[in-house]
Amino acid sequence: MTEERPEIALDLRAAARYLVENPVVLDEQEPSMFRLIRRHGQRLDQWFTQRFGYRLQQSADTVRLFKSTFVARHRPLRTVGYQSRDFSQREYTMLALALASVAAGPNVISLRDLIHKIRAAAADAGTALSETPSERRALVTALKWMIDGGLCSEMHDRVDSYASDGSADAVLKVRPDRVALLPLPVLSRSETPEQLLDRSVQGHSPRAKMRSMLLEEPVVYRSDLSEDEWSELRRRLGEEAGIFDEMFGLRIEARAEGVAAIDPDNGLTDSRFPAAGTVAQAALLLIDRLVDHDQNPVGNSTVVGVVADLVREHRRHWSQVADDPERLTKEAVELLVNHRLAERTLDELLLLPAAWRYGADVRVEQMSLL
Repeated sequence: MTEERPEIALDLRAAARYLVENPVVLDEQEPSMFRLIRRHGQRLDQWFTQRFGYRLQQSADTVRLFKSTFVARHRPLRTVGYQSRDFSQREYTMLALALASVAAGPNVISLRDLIHKIRAAAADAGTALSETPSERRALVTALKWMIDGGLCSEMHDRVDSYASDGSADAVLKVRPDRVALLPLPVLSRSETPEQLLDRSVQGHSPRAKMRSMLLEEPVVYRSDLSEDEWSELRRRLGEEAGIFDEMFGLRIEARAEGVAAIDPDNGLTDSRFPAAGTVAQAALLLIDRLVDHDQNPVGNSTVVGVVADLVREHRRHWSQVADDPERLTKEAVELLVNHRLAERTLDELLLLPAAWRYGADVRVEQMSLL
């Protein structure tokens, strides 16, 4: 490791952390961070390229970190707004069609003309579109995501009105140069999800792949790697710990079952756990109950029953989602799966080793309640 002056080391770490969480950085939205990244752009590019197989591309007002080494299992797009949620499949479709329709320009387009181009792109792709309100809402969701991401802006009127009025119009200013920066290069050579996942690791060293997994996944289990890869990772843990500390301030935690990069500040994540809120609390308490269960995996009906018991105990502290124990179970289990604390099949839930670090001395009164 090379020694940096303390202030430079802190700036580099702040910039690297921000880029990992925000792979597209825009001058007009985050001017101070944009300038910081540009100031240290050469060093950051060297770090990410040599250590992770990533690529940092910079322009006058846009920075893009291409994370092309490893595709995380669960990193969905989120809708814009206070009650943000994962994109639906239809919203993904509308976003892909909208991006394809503006990638080559023009720089200014009316909403009506854009819709015509989207319908033409859908026809070319063999996708049927309709004029239903749900379809219009899906398109508005996609366009609002593009606007929030600096890919386009509203020059006249707003796209929101199209959700309830199929005759509504607006004028958008488009940034085709930024649209072109969105797809990973491997996407253009992949025709199926399986090809995308396979080709994402091709051409990169095993060490870059393992580092990317550690950075992008909540935990890397021994079963995720070949025996040779696992042995290599364990042998080089000291070196990996130095890299993750220097770049991100993360601490490497190793167990017999797996390895995780832990953030002492709990900030470098798009989904925190444990966390406040009914679903997160139910998930944490569910772990506490299941680690003492005499079976693992546990049948789905048993899991629903455990959550129903938790609702009876803690309903006065929880939000309306607790009125439907099956829905609460589904959302709590999904949270555990996304954090690689559990795996589910059609009929069972299997707790994974990392879940045991949350399974002792859980007290709901110590949590922030909604």
